[in-house]
Amino acid sequence: MSIVENRKARHDYFIEDRFEAGLVLEGWEVKAIRAGQVQLKESYVIVRDGEIFIIGMHVSPLKTASTHIHPNATRTRKLLLKADEINKLIGKTEQRGYTLVPLNLHYKNGRIKIDIALGRGKKHHDKRDTARDKDWAREKERIMKHDTRNRV
Repeated sequence: MSIVENRKARHDYFIEDRFEAGLVLEGWEVKAIRAGQVQLKESYVIVRDGEIFIIGMHVSPLKTASTHIHPNATRTRKLLLKADEINKLIGKTEQRGYTLVPLNLHYKNGRIKIDIALGRGKKHHDKRDTARDKDWAREKERIMKHDTRNRV
């Protein structure tokens, strides 16, 4: 079940490979995410010292958060992956044009997981081509639907 999706990722990147990772979260963050107080819009994933981190994921603290906790909404959070997956990601991101992009946050067996993808940035003309293809698919669907109504 999806919690939040990063729609902008598919618009800005060609998605090539997907990975599911766990997150290292604090208790107040888990409660806030379960309440839907999270955004992936401006977040990105980096590799630092052989570990994977997500930066810029905004988790808004709940009003009922404890008084002795000072929440940092956009702190850097560590992602949990297997060693061979991390090595594969490090190898790919060192190649020219590849980057790690967060796709969505979801539940799996009661735990919060994040899908990250290995992507290549789209140029402006690629984004136009994608938009044109999407518009044509929508128009084609409308024509087919209209055509079947006229036959009956």
